[in-house]
Amino acid sequence: MATEIEAWTTGPQNDGVFSVEQEQDEEDGSFGSEDLNELEVNGNWTPQEKALHEARLKAKAKRRLRKSSSRDSNRESFSDSVSGELSADPNSPKGKNAVNDRKSRTGKGRGLPKKGGAGGKGVWGAAGMVYEVEEPDAKDPNYDEFASGDTVYATVVPELDERELEKTINPIVQEYFEHGDTKEVEMLLKELNLGHHKFEFSSLAVSLSLEGKASHRELTSRLLSDLSGKVLSEKDMSRAFDKMLKELPDLILDTPEAPQMLGQFIARAIADHALPMSFLDCYKGKVDCDHARAALDRASVLLSMKREMMRLDNVWGVGGGQRPVRHLIKEMNLLLKEYLVSGELTEAEHCLRDLEVPHFHHELVYEAVVMVLESTGDTALQMMVKLLKAFWQTGLITLDQMNRGFQRVYDELPEINLDVPHAQSIMETFVDLCYQESVITKQLRDSCPTRQPINCKESGCHDNKLALAAALKSFCSVVFSVTVTK
Repeated sequence: MATEIEAWTTGPQNDGVFSVEQEQDEEDGSFGSEDLNELEVNGNWTPQEKALHEARLKAKAKRRLRKSSSRDSNRESFSDSVSGELSADPNSPKGKNAVNDRKSRTGKGRGLPKKGGAGGKGVWGAAGMVYEVEEPDAKDPNYDEFASGDTVYATVVPELDERELEKTINPIVQEYFEHGDTKEVEMLLKELNLGHHKFEFSSLAVSLSLEGKASHRELTSRLLSDLSGKVLSEKDMSRAFDKMLKELPDLILDTPEAPQMLGQFIARAIADHALPMSFLDCYKGKVDCDHARAALDRASVLLSMKREMMRLDNVWGVGGGQRPVRHLIKEMNLLLKEYLVSGELTEAEHCLRDLEVPHFHHELVYEAVVMVLESTGDTALQMMVKLLKAFWQTGLITLDQMNRGFQRVYDELPEINLDVPHAQSIMETFVDLCYQESVITKQLRDSCPTRQPINCKESGCHDNKLALAAALKSFCSVVFSVTVTK
C-alpha cells in the first residue's frame, strides 16, 4: 500500500491529472511528446492514457488550424514555430500570391476558385458562357399574364396640355395662312398628341381667322373641310363651334362682326359636311345669348337660300389673285369714284386692302391718272394727288407699282390725246404736283413725254405760208376791184 502511494506521488502522472508546469510545456510543444513516445514504446499505456493522447492530438490540430487560417501575414504559423523557421516575407512574390489567393481559407472545400471563376466585381459569368432565353416566371411580382408575349417598342409622345397646345397650334395656323397647304397641316397634327384637346384646334384656327382677312377665313374653311374625317371628327367640330358660341361675348370685343362671321363658318362647315345637319336643330329654343342667337340665325339664313350649298362655296368671296382681271378693274374704278364723291381716305384704303392684290396696285395708279386726264376742273386733280400720297406714305402702293402705273399712262398718252385734246398739258401739271408731294421720283418725272415744237423748215411749212400769202393777196385785189366798179 505504501509503495502504491509513493508511485502516485513520485512517478509520472498519466491518469489525466496534469500540473501547471506540464500544461505550460504542452503549449510550447517541447514536453509531453517524448514521454508519450517512451510510454508507447514500453507498451505501458492504459485506456485512460490512450484517450488522453488522442484528445491532445485533436487539440493540437485545432490550434494549428486556427493559426494557419489567420489573415495576419506577419504572424508565424504553428508549423513554423515548431520547426523554428521564420515565415515568408509578405512583400515577396510568394507572399503576394498567398494574400491574393482566391482559394478558400476556412479549410473547407476542395481549394477551387469561388463560383468556378465566374465571381467577382464586374463579372457577368464565366468565359464562353451563353445564357438561354428565360421564360417569364408566374411567381414574379411583375408577371402579367395578358401582357406576356413579344415586346413591342414604340415612341411615346406626351399629351399636350392647354397652354402648350395654344403655343404649338398658333405657329402652324399662321404658316398655313402663308402657304395654304392643308396636307402639311395634317402631317404636323398627326405628329402631335392632342389627346382630348383635339377639338380646340378648330376653335383656335377660327379665332385667328376672325382677326385676319377674308382670304384667311376662306383658307380656314378649306382646312376644316379637308381635316374632317381624317384628323377631326364631326364630334370634335361640334364641340369646337359650341365652345366658340359660348365665347362670342369675348370675341366681339376684338371683332365686332364675330357673330355674322361665325354664322358663315357654321353654314360653310355644314355645306362641306364637316358638321352634321342637325347641329342647328340642337340649339333651337335653348340659346339665351343674343350674339350666339345672331350667329345661328345667320347660318340658318345662308342654308335656306335658293341655291343653298352652291352659293356657300363663295361665302367669303374669291381670294385676291383668284379674281378675274375685269372684276378687279371694275372694283378699282368703283373705289376711285366713291372716293371722289366722299373724299374719305381711310375708307378707300380699307377697300384697297380688302382686294388683297398688292401685285395689281399699278392698275389703281393707271386708272387714277386717266380719271384726272378725263375730268374737268382741278378738284379731281388735287384729290388724286392726295390719295396717291396717302397710299405712298402708308406703303400700300410700292415704288415699283407706282412707276408701272405712270409708265403705262406715258405709253398710251398719244392715244388719250385723241379723245382728250388737253391731256398733254394736264399730264404735265399732274406729274409736277406729284413730284412736289414726293409721290414720284425725279427720274419718273423727267421721263414724262412733253409736246415737241414744230420745225417749219423741215416740214415744208415755209412754202405753204408763201402760197397762202399770195392767195390772200389775189383775193384782196379781186375784192377791191369789185368795190371800185360798183
